[in-house]
Amino acid sequence: MSVALIREHYDYHHWANRRLFDLAVDLGDAVYREMGPHWSFPTLKGMFAHICGADHVWLARWKGNSPGRILGDADFPTVADLRTRWDALEAEQKSFLAGLGEADLVRPVVYKNTLGQEFRVALGALLLNVVNHATHHRSEAASMMTMISGSPPDTGINAYRTVVVKG
Repeated sequence: MSVALIREHYDYHHWANRRLFDLAVDLGDAVYREMGPHWSFPTLKGMFAHICGADHVWLARWKGNSPGRILGDADFPTVADLRTRWDALEAEQKSFLAGLGEADLVRPVVYKNTLGQEFRVALGALLLNVVNHATHHRSEAASMMTMISGSPPDTGINAYRTVVVKG
């Protein structure tokens, strides 16, 4: 694991999130449609709000704070509000990542989860956790979108490498 690899994973993470989010917005009011209780979050907007909220809480933890809750669907009245907040968060993430050195990846981060339980985990592992966590929820969002309008384009890391990085 290296800082360069982490930064590339976040470039991918931001691209994949935006790729699906933009397609979801194009679905209009369907982004607010309840899709059923079997999803982690029952609407596309709620799913994207959770990804953004989880990214937000982890960035705060890396900076030494432990928020008591994760932002969610109700914190963003519209998808435009969510996009505005998410854009600012991505800029904060990029700034944080730009300041990292290789030694930071093994630095322990002590944080409390939303239940108040304390943990101590190396920063590098936590950085990868955020990208991995979002992959799970993006797959749910892609499945929801498939049910609404058809399968969205690939958001896998290889698609990113071939479409964006070109290598």
